[in-house]
Amino acid sequence: MSINETPLARDLADSTRRLAAANAAQPPKPKHTRIISLSNQKGGVGKTTSTVNLAAALADKGMKVLVIDLDPQGNASTALGIPHQEGTAGIYEVLIDGTELVDVVQQSPESPNLAVVPATIDLAGAEIEIVTQIAREKWHSLLKTAIDNYLLAGNAPDYVLIDCPPSLGLLTVNAFVAAREVLLPIQCEYYALEGLSQLLRNIERIQQALNPQLVLSTILLTMYDSRTKLASQVVDDVREHFASQTLNVVIPRNVRVSEAPSFGRTVISHDRSSIGAISYLEAAIEIAQRGAQNGR
Repeated sequence: MSINETPLARDLADSTRRLAAANAAQPPKPKHTRIISLSNQKGGVGKTTSTVNLAAALADKGMKVLVIDLDPQGNASTALGIPHQEGTAGIYEVLIDGTELVDVVQQSPESPNLAVVPATIDLAGAEIEIVTQIAREKWHSLLKTAIDNYLLAGNAPDYVLIDCPPSLGLLTVNAFVAAREVLLPIQCEYYALEGLSQLLRNIERIQQALNPQLVLSTILLTMYDSRTKLASQVVDDVREHFASQTLNVVIPRNVRVSEAPSFGRTVISHDRSSIGAISYLEAAIEIAQRGAQNGR
C-alpha cells in the first residue's frame, strides 16, 4: 500500500475486498428451519431494516427465507415490495381468523428465495381482538400454531424471520413463543442499553412459562458511526456483557440503507456495493456460520 494512498482510496479498496469475500462465501444451510424473532421495544434501532436486509442477504446466499411482518406499520412489507393495503390478506387473518399461512404468503420481487406474510393496518387492533374473541389459553400460541402447521404441510424454509412491533405486547409474546431464537438489534447511541434488562426478563419469563427453547442467540450492533467515541464505547460495553451473542460485524450508518425502502427494495438489491449492503451480507453469513457451529 502506498504511503500516499488517501483514506478514501483505502476505504474503497477495503470495501471491494469485503464485497468480493461476501460474494464468494457459501454459508451452510441450517439442519432445521431457524425461527428468529427480531425484537427491541425501543423504536428506531434498525429492527425492521435489519429484518429485511438480513432476509435479502440470506436469500442472496441461497437460503429459502420467509419473513413474517408482525408490525402493524407494515414497513417490512413495503421494503420487500409486498402490497399490504387495507383488505390484503396477511398475518391479521392468520391470527384472528385462523387462515393458513400458505394462503397469505406472497413472493417478494427481491428474490425468488424470499417470501413474505404481510402486515396491514388491521393488525393495529389485533391484540384487543385476540383478548376479546379468542380463548385465553390460545392467546400466546396463535403464531406458533400457524408456523407449525405451515412446516408440517411440507413447507421448509431455511429461515423464518419475524419482524416484531416495537413493544412487548401480545404480538411480541406470540413471536417469542413461536421462535427458537431472538435477534436483538442495538443502536450504537446513547441509551442503547436502556430497557434491555426488561426485554431480557421477558425472554426469561417466556422461557420458563411457555417456550423453554427460546434463546437470545444474536445481538446486532446498528447505526455505528466510527467518527464518535460514544459509538465505540457502546460496542465495547455490549461485547463485554454479551460476548457470545454479539456479532463481529457492525452495521454502519449508511445513506443507501436509509433510502432503499423508498424504492421498495432492500439495500442488497438497491446498491450491493455500498458499505451498508456489504455489512448486512457479512452479518447474514456470520449468523449462518454461528448457527452451524452451535448445531442449529
